Amino acid sequence: MGLGGRVLTAGGSGSTTWWCEWAWLGGESATADVVIDVLDGRITHIETGHRAPPGATRLGGLTIPALANGHSHAFHRVLRARTHGGSGDFWTWRDTMYAVAQRLNPDRYHKVALGVFAEMAEAGIGVVGEFHYVHHQPDGSRYPDANAMGDALVSAATEVGIRITLLDTLYLHGGLEADGHTTLRPEQLRFSDGSVEAWVERRRAWPGGDSGLVRRGVALHSVRAVDVARAAPFIDRDEPLHVHVSEQPAENKACYAAHGVSPARHLAGHGLLGPHTTIIHGTHLTESDVLLLARAGAGCCFCPTTERELADGIGPSLALSGAGVPLCLGSDSHAVIDLLEEARALEMNQRLATLGRGCHQSDELLTMATVNGYRSLGWSEGGFLKVGEVADFAAIRLGSVRTVGTPPGPAVLFSATAADITDLVVSGRRVVTDGHHRSVDTVAVLGQAHKALYP
Repeated sequence: MGLGGRVLTAGGSGSTTWWCEWAWLGGESATADVVIDVLDGRITHIETGHRAPPGATRLGGLTIPALANGHSHAFHRVLRARTHGGSGDFWTWRDTMYAVAQRLNPDRYHKVALGVFAEMAEAGIGVVGEFHYVHHQPDGSRYPDANAMGDALVSAATEVGIRITLLDTLYLHGGLEADGHTTLRPEQLRFSDGSVEAWVERRRAWPGGDSGLVRRGVALHSVRAVDVARAAPFIDRDEPLHVHVSEQPAENKACYAAHGVSPARHLAGHGLLGPHTTIIHGTHLTESDVLLLARAGAGCCFCPTTERELADGIGPSLALSGAGVPLCLGSDSHAVIDLLEEARALEMNQRLATLGRGCHQSDELLTMATVNGYRSLGWSEGGFLKVGEVADFAAIRLGSVRTVGTPPGPAVLFSATAADITDLVVSGRRVVTDGHHRSVDTVAVLGQAHKALYP
């Protein structure tokens, strides 16, 4: 399907020994001279304070668990620098996004996703949650293979060699008014299966399932686009469930007018807030919503570079983390693909909002960017450098113009960027070396994807 590279699958990677100049094993500092043994994609042994054994693969700089991108819309990447200089707000930006979505087909989507996921790999991202809602042909009719668009995404991630949780999204309505949901606009038709039952039937027909580098999950686009009461009985509570919640004040206002409660409380009222639930953005959550999420054990995914680019506002990350809500991070519209920047921006946003520094500690931020994202996406292992975990890790250069002089440890996220990622290992296999994907020419693929969508 279009451009590609060799297919990398999980398992069977044999035995490998890695030597890390420095490694973050948790806490506020890093450990020197760490040896990591890997067998068939899992960490089997870790020793510290050792010189590199003969035959070990050396990783310079600081090795951290692979980063987790909790929220992605892959095709938004082609909007980069095409919308950022304009005026307006989220809603005007959305119209431009819809126009690009209309030009996608399975082959073009594969090209875009291949380049975007390779860019993620080069940024140290080992797993992505793809919030997938472009399901059908532009007029809303199904492709002969009803899951062709989802297959394009999964195929691209597998070729790149990173993990993916495909969050197949229910999207049925054009908006929410006081008297109920509005009909779909013509450009929204391809997002919809027409009914909850048809969505369930299409999902069940997908042969992919959970295997190797792939997990399946569920997404409700938003309370604007879904009749929550109608959908709730069909949601599998054992799968990851992601929902856009309170991204805009207008969304909250419409939900109060239609249902008398906030979006978060509306979901909770139908049993859809729980440990498997991650709300996306949560920018305009109320204090009551924060406590509701905490009691339910639900998580929240912030996407600071997108939230600031779309003028959404600054979300209550400090209140959420203080209440015990697990936070993770995503690059969403891919204004940039840099999870270190997302983590840094979350803290900087809180400094602006509170007029205080050190709202989130550096190890907390790195935990959000790693293990919290893995768990949000349904991966019970990963995000730690520990025996028994999957062998997903990345190395950060400590001698670049940005990082030289930076003490090894999680505070590196305040100096490093994605450009400082030198290596990525997923399931024990080296996906990125010296900052470049080993089998995908990322720049060329992204260039061809842009030409296909902007001829």
